[in-house]
Amino acid sequence: MDNYFIYDKPVTGKYFVGRKRECRAITNLLLSSEHVTVYEPPKCGKDSVIQQTLFSMKMSSCKFSVCTMNALPMADMQDFLIRFGNSVIRAHCSTPNEYSEVVKTFLPGTHFVFDRQRFSDANEVVSANWDLDEHDCVEMLSLPGRLAEKREENIYMVIEEFQALAELEEGNAILRSFKKVMSERSLSINKCTFILTGSRYNAMKAIFGRSPMFRGVVEHVPLERIEDMDIAEHIKKGVNISGKVIEKDQVMGIINRFDNNMWYINHFMAICDSMTKGYFNDGIFMDALNCMLSVHEVRFVNTMCNLTGHQVSLLKAVLDGVTKFTASDVIRKYKLNSSANVSRVKEALMKKEIITFTDKDEPVLLDTLFKYWLETKYFAR
Repeated sequence: MDNYFIYDKPVTGKYFVGRKRECRAITNLLLSSEHVTVYEPPKCGKDSVIQQTLFSMKMSSCKFSVCTMNALPMADMQDFLIRFGNSVIRAHCSTPNEYSEVVKTFLPGTHFVFDRQRFSDANEVVSANWDLDEHDCVEMLSLPGRLAEKREENIYMVIEEFQALAELEEGNAILRSFKKVMSERSLSINKCTFILTGSRYNAMKAIFGRSPMFRGVVEHVPLERIEDMDIAEHIKKGVNISGKVIEKDQVMGIINRFDNNMWYINHFMAICDSMTKGYFNDGIFMDALNCMLSVHEVRFVNTMCNLTGHQVSLLKAVLDGVTKFTASDVIRKYKLNSSANVSRVKEALMKKEIITFTDKDEPVLLDTLFKYWLETKYFAR
């Protein structure tokens, strides 16, 4: 029997839980040809929300094509643009002659070519015959829009892990090119809409939140906490399908333990489901939790090994519920030295994507299972 609690891939349809508001918001933006960004920590449901949105739009008879690429790993701007071009052209063409025609027709005056030898050796449908510059970047990013205009259909260009592009040496040039293309499209009949996602939350927030560069150009759709009721119904339905029994308070305990994170909940329930033929009990839950911790512990240990003493102390303060880190008594208690050092430590932990801060400057640990491991294993409370 197929596993109802899916955690190894994005989900749609009956396996998709909650997030109706987010799907409606993305749908409305796409139908209005507005560019979208969705950024959350890893395994918070970004891909599922986007796939469910596009799935629902298809079911509503919306006509469009989708091209998806991942910005990891990229060596430099040329590497990104070649992969971008390959993804776009392959999504809409299928023969060498068609590849060649697209490059000639839609990328004139650039350093992009269709090289039959490169196609034979490296399977590249677009190559560079010289060092690429910002003009080449703008022209390549405009390619899906030109194809969309030619084909008289909308193209949704999904770029995953977008923040990786900003970290390249030519990152600023790439971001400027994206802004130029996405801003100018409203002045033409360009039919390409970008969906930019990222799992390094603070890095994406720096691009689309704190920086004014994309303000008014890209709309951010945050993923809100999934309602307890939606998750509870999902868990009970999965348990009932397998002919087993789970109590209401057990369901709520699971939801609270993983702070409504569906990926962790599905993983946990899949383990639990494999351990019993009838009733769920506390022993099964503890064994399943220990299995999950054993899977992730190496990652958690490596994270802590890469922290300084001050960074560990600030994490301990976060777990203690501290919010005013620059208060003199807090600095003394956690041996943080000075308010200037506190600022440096906070910035370092954000750069490592361990914590973030709300608009009220309240700290949030980005990984709920890591938080539990810190409390119960590392600090052994």
